[in-house]
Amino acid sequence: MSPVIELWEWTFGLLKSWYWLPLLLAYIGVIISILLDNRNPIKSVAYIMLLVFLPGLGLVVYYFFGRDLRKQRIFNLKGAGAMPLMERFWNTNLHEFERRFERAEEKFGGLVAASRLVFNLHQTVLTENNHFELLINGEQKFPSVYAALEEAEHHIHIEYYIFTYDDVGRKVVDILMRKAKQGVEVRLVIDDMGSKNNKRMVRRLKRAGIDVYRFMPVTFPFAAQANYRNHRKIIVVDGKVGFVGGINMDDRYLNNGKYKLFWRDTHLKVEGPMVNLLQFQFLLSWHFTAKKNFDLKPPYFENTGPAKGRSPATLIASGPDSPRPYCMEAILTAINRASKIIRITTPYFIPSDQLTTALLMAVGNGVEVELMLPGKTDSYIVQHASFSYLTPLLRAGVRVFLYERGFIHAKSITVDHQLAIVGTVNMDTRSFYINFELAALAYDEALCKALDDAFEDDLQYSRELNYHIWGTRHIVRRVTESVCRLLTPLL
Repeated sequence: MSPVIELWEWTFGLLKSWYWLPLLLAYIGVIISILLDNRNPIKSVAYIMLLVFLPGLGLVVYYFFGRDLRKQRIFNLKGAGAMPLMERFWNTNLHEFERRFERAEEKFGGLVAASRLVFNLHQTVLTENNHFELLINGEQKFPSVYAALEEAEHHIHIEYYIFTYDDVGRKVVDILMRKAKQGVEVRLVIDDMGSKNNKRMVRRLKRAGIDVYRFMPVTFPFAAQANYRNHRKIIVVDGKVGFVGGINMDDRYLNNGKYKLFWRDTHLKVEGPMVNLLQFQFLLSWHFTAKKNFDLKPPYFENTGPAKGRSPATLIASGPDSPRPYCMEAILTAINRASKIIRITTPYFIPSDQLTTALLMAVGNGVEVELMLPGKTDSYIVQHASFSYLTPLLRAGVRVFLYERGFIHAKSITVDHQLAIVGTVNMDTRSFYINFELAALAYDEALCKALDDAFEDDLQYSRELNYHIWGTRHIVRRVTESVCRLLTPLL
């Protein structure tokens, strides 16, 4: 008997065995589940192909990383306690909110559409009389944070993705413990994956009577909930001062010689009514992690004091609990309303089809588009996948710069020198759909100038890509980039 016939007989014998029936039904069930999710077709095909060609591995990968079955059950109560109060506040003040938009549109025109979008979806409001201070790298951020914490009189609220117990972390902890001893309320939420190696710090804080909670604790690193991380960085002091941006609590951002790699990043100090929006987002996380609330009234809210600025601003936030990718939609709206120039800095660039199309349309309409990416990142796959998206942008006229002084981790956008977007949002699928993210939208020409000046300074350490030269890179490199791109739907 030929080997081929023997192989077929062996295969049919296995198929006739009832032991294989549960496994076959499991695979059919998984594929039907993927189809019924009606997710991104590319991602669905990627998972189905993985299941077909690598059945055992595919089933494990999908079980740990691909399922959205528990997502709504996990997050459906995240904001349940505060949302009815928010809706009443919304309806009571609707006419005032509309007047704010009218005043902003008189000066900033169509750019205000990005804020109006999330307002119409009842996700945030437009605030006025805000003051912003741009903080470049840890060298500027951490001294400003230390000073603000030292001045706290009533409460300190901190929510961070990475909170490392190093020199920076220890100094912050020392201040928090000292303020708690003085009677200041201190609440801290840290992401369990981003801040997993700081048990000693947590024990020290708890012994001092400080409330510390981990966001989405993960006992097994490959558990399904490990996919949904809190990537936000929020500090609120006395309801008056806030901080938001891309800089985590970590020595790496200080560039003091302790680490070889230079970290370039951007953060904002906020004073004004927008601090209330940061406070509200912290409240939602606090409710979710601690199962506790605090009052939606002074001194936690509407306690901003005399106006220190005149800038209209809002805060966009989204996550796996969002019915829509609000951060991405606001950014797309801003890009579509640009008339002069768009400058984007991002460490991770895995653009959605919508984002790529928006950038191509902007260039086609005569808008100057400049994109700054890191020349090297902390993720080999993401970086090479990012490079695979650049050819059509370069061909259309988008100017692309690779930052080579170190790792540029900043996440900022300026549009027409009038709208600044600064926060935690990367230009990739994980930020748009999977992680909890947020960003400030500030209509502030002084802040835009400061960001544009920083962009110009970063250009000194960058090289611009040339479309014709870029197209001649080695075939091995292009194949590597294409393979990495195929993996991005699974990241």
